Amino acid sequence: MEIIKAIILGIIQGLTEFLPVSSSGHLELGKAILGDTSVGEESLVFTVVLHFATALSTVVIFRKDIIELLRGLFQFKWNEETQFVFKIGISMVPAVLIGLFFEEELEQLFGGNILLVGFMLLITGLLLFLADRAKDSTKGVSTPNAIIIGLSQAIAMLPGISRSGATISTSVLLGVDKTKAARFSFLMVVPLIFGKIAKDVLSGDLSFESDQIIPLSAGFIAAFISGLFACSWMISLVKKSKLSYFAYYCFIVGIIAIAYTLVKN
Repeated sequence: MEIIKAIILGIIQGLTEFLPVSSSGHLELGKAILGDTSVGEESLVFTVVLHFATALSTVVIFRKDIIELLRGLFQFKWNEETQFVFKIGISMVPAVLIGLFFEEELEQLFGGNILLVGFMLLITGLLLFLADRAKDSTKGVSTPNAIIIGLSQAIAMLPGISRSGATISTSVLLGVDKTKAARFSFLMVVPLIFGKIAKDVLSGDLSFESDQIIPLSAGFIAAFISGLFACSWMISLVKKSKLSYFAYYCFIVGIIAIAYTLVKN
């Protein structure tokens, strides 16, 4: 892979992993524009590296929260931190089940299906539009809410459905405080990403040549730095109820993707 393509796709992954516009959908669009269909399909290593970079940027941004959660968890009491970790755990169940039992079917949707991406971006835009108009609340994430948010995360495994957009929007529509919704959304994905990376590593399917080290490193750095920026920015935008901007963006890109596919065919 060319270094410039690795950097571009790394930036796309870093920004769109946190901004509610679908990282998977934009990577598919990016591959189509760059004319590189190997990324995310033939190069599993590159995909793993990019996801590791964005997961690491989440850990850096929420390092204080993670340390507090771990301290509370290791007190072996049913305290606030333990309850929060439990809610994250049950929110992961739907996505884990889909990943285990429908992985092959899901991967078939990531073959440059721009039409699907376009329609899913429209759905993402609608969710963001509705969430931006939800009433303010001070409630936290309850256990039933965590299950519903987990279901939205599982649905967001489709290319074009934003994971952060779906989970934050679902949380807000359920009456959860916007800041708490963003915190839960970003923290709940960290175990999933690291779990997926561990699964891929242990499967023995990862392999790369020495000439891939520089492109992989460039993609990692680009995704990590852009991820730090996007994560911090997204938290601020959610607090200020600015999700509608991204809703309009998703509508525009979705319509363009659908029109492009129809004209091309």
